Amino acid sequence: QVQLVESGGGLVQAGGSLRLSCAASGSIVSINAMGWYRQAPGKQRELVAAISSGGSTNYADSVKGRFTISRDNAKNTVYLQMSSLKPEDTDVYYCNAEVNTRWNSRGYWGQGTQVTVSS
Repeated sequence: QVQLVESGGGLVQAGGSLRLSCAASGSIVSINAMGWYRQAPGKQRELVAAISSGGSTNYADSVKGRFTISRDNAKNTVYLQMSSLKPEDTDVYYCNAEVNTRWNSRGYWGQGTQVTVSS
């Protein structure tokens, strides 16, 4: 069993910053890619940023230059530093991890954390 627990969401004014964290725990052998997605009500979940086990990153065009994804492999944790936040960044943010256990390899999702940016 693997769990992803997110933290760090909240309410912030436009132009402000927030840092999201997502810690994976359970029967983990290793973790491949980790990423952050976001979803607004009635819309599809979209990729915000992803990071490979080796540290390669990719970002949605809408967040390039404002958001930074990083990870701590020793802690099985991924972070999303969000700066210069805009009202359109308001969404529920979910972390995702491709986890290898003794039995299989599959993706897991966190429960989501709300980010609200006021204008």
